[in-house]
Amino acid sequence: MAFEGLADKLGEAFKKLKSKGKLTEGDVKEAMREVRLALLEADVNYKIAKDFTNKVTERAIGQDVMESLTPAQMVVKIVDEELTSLMGGENERLEFASKPPTVIMLCGLQGSGKTTHAAKLAKMLKAKNHRPLLVACDIYRPAAIEQLKVVGEKAGVPVFEMGKENPVKIANAAIRNAKDYGNDIVILDTAGRLHIDEALMNELKEVKAAVNPNEILLVIDSMTGQDAVNVSKTFNELLDITGVILTKLDGDTRGGAALSVKAVTGKPIKFAGTGEKLDDIEVFHPDRMASRILGMGDVLTLIEDAQNKLDEKKAEEMAQKMLNNKLDFNDLLDQFEQVKKMGPLKGILAKIPGIGNQLDNVDIDDRQIDWIEAIIYSMTPAERSNPSLINPSRKRRIAAGSGRSVEEVNRLIKQLDQMQKMMKKMKSRGKNGKKGKKRKKNMLPGLGGMPMGGMPPFK
Repeated sequence: MAFEGLADKLGEAFKKLKSKGKLTEGDVKEAMREVRLALLEADVNYKIAKDFTNKVTERAIGQDVMESLTPAQMVVKIVDEELTSLMGGENERLEFASKPPTVIMLCGLQGSGKTTHAAKLAKMLKAKNHRPLLVACDIYRPAAIEQLKVVGEKAGVPVFEMGKENPVKIANAAIRNAKDYGNDIVILDTAGRLHIDEALMNELKEVKAAVNPNEILLVIDSMTGQDAVNVSKTFNELLDITGVILTKLDGDTRGGAALSVKAVTGKPIKFAGTGEKLDDIEVFHPDRMASRILGMGDVLTLIEDAQNKLDEKKAEEMAQKMLNNKLDFNDLLDQFEQVKKMGPLKGILAKIPGIGNQLDNVDIDDRQIDWIEAIIYSMTPAERSNPSLINPSRKRRIAAGSGRSVEEVNRLIKQLDQMQKMMKKMKSRGKNGKKGKKRKKNMLPGLGGMPMGGMPPFK
């Protein structure tokens, strides 16, 4: 995951501070040296890293911090606030036209993910009751138009194209088409190059002059590190971009681009790509990202993911079954399917406060869900609905059919039994009003009311 190395190193620096009851100026400066090194290793611009640690040091050696009962926590709080400020402070929303359609122009280098993120953005906007139109303005890259058609179809969004016609004509025609057919947002997928050149920039300037877009979003691959910052600076100087979409934040990237882009260009990161699926895009919240970097979780994004990606009706049905102690293996299959929609398990757990910084040495393999599903799919419909039917000979058959061991089958059956017992206990306690309310608060929002410890552990 992005920022993993940075989060580890910051955690180590703060651990040393927390071991001291009272901080001296020397303690703070030593910690900030480690923080600066961690930022540089994460590919943050040198000047930005230096300015950042200077600001934190200046605030941290103040009298209020030095004499605080918890000085180390005060330093972490200051770092959190400065990280948030560095990445833009507050979430910047899209600017919509007062009279539709709103025109969003995507630009960037070839391979940054423009086409895919055009579809991701369109799908996200469609889910918010907009009627986006994708426009194929990349007439140079082989199969670019076809790729946009494919991802557009997957997103359920229409695609406008005119083959190899001039991009300015395509953009103008697309806007007329949007007005005729009631599309309130037009997303232009423009051409990119392997490097910034005069021809690319002239074409983008012509498109900008012709359609006067409400948003010019630069799509940057975060895995390109410091080069991403240089690219964003150049595009901003020539096109005056309004914001950035940072892609591949789920990859093995040092994340320095996210911490440098706003400071270098003055333009905010508006969206972040977090995976390969069309649903894997999220609004970029600087405060939440800072919280993740410092290992403090991101509950708000977790709840939003649950609300956006999970089936509410199924969640309610699951909650009712659990409270009535009628949970079976069919329900577990449904629950796993819901959880998988939210992305990799490690990413979900990292958003829970107190867990993110404990995952470094934990092996969480998403295939383990597949293995559990294989065991359940190897059961007969009757066995899934009534696990008490599963005797030793049936266990051996299920193990053979799923390619897993009898011990794993036993463990899964035992875990379901433990969940049923736990829910029965909670139900009996819930009859005593206050205790019942207290229990409900411990349910993980959006996951069918499943308690945080209720999912079978992945060993």
